[in-house]
Amino acid sequence: MWIIGGDGWAYDIGYGGLDHVLAQGEDVNILVLDTEVYSNTGGQSSKSTPVGAVAKFAASGKKIRKKDLGMMALSYGYVYVAQVAMGASQSQLFRTIKEAEAFPGPSMVIAYSPCINHGLRAGMNKAQEQQDNAVKAGYWQLYRYNPELENDGKNPFLLDSKEPDWSLFQGFLDSEVRYTSLKKSFPEEAIELFSAAEKNAKWRYNSYKRMATMDFSEE
Repeated sequence: MWIIGGDGWAYDIGYGGLDHVLAQGEDVNILVLDTEVYSNTGGQSSKSTPVGAVAKFAASGKKIRKKDLGMMALSYGYVYVAQVAMGASQSQLFRTIKEAEAFPGPSMVIAYSPCINHGLRAGMNKAQEQQDNAVKAGYWQLYRYNPELENDGKNPFLLDSKEPDWSLFQGFLDSEVRYTSLKKSFPEEAIELFSAAEKNAKWRYNSYKRMATMDFSEE
């Protein structure tokens, strides 16, 4: 069974229900299409919207760091959790889906999903390339957390993303109108928020990197 929904539901308005399902330990799979905004109801800001992004109710740019839904689910210790981006790695995506379905418990896969509200300057027909660019720049990370690996003395957290090229980060923001529009309307705040966005991305990546190097072997 697959339960499919967007980030407005999973991160925000329906989070209580999502968390309740994960906490039951049932063998269900959840796919979250993370567009970082309420796509179906007009592009309002959600808890998934990152710092600096312009959305309804965040016209001067989101001021608060994006919620890390994956880490919150991972804290249960018995939930399979992963982040994917089809355009960045189809092999990682397919492997994740297979592992999620095979896992004998709740699984949640969070997929980066470019949206028309992002205002891709290259056009929505380049959504796959945009996903790849997001991962290369460090804007989005790929990982898998499989609790079963811990039973074999292995680290259950696998960071599939390579070391990002941080010099590409600001260029990635410039490729989407939801960010560049802030430069026109609030130029001073844009400088501050875009810097914070990069800092937050590095903080999150380094947190994942530390988790991936933990030793789970039995002494």
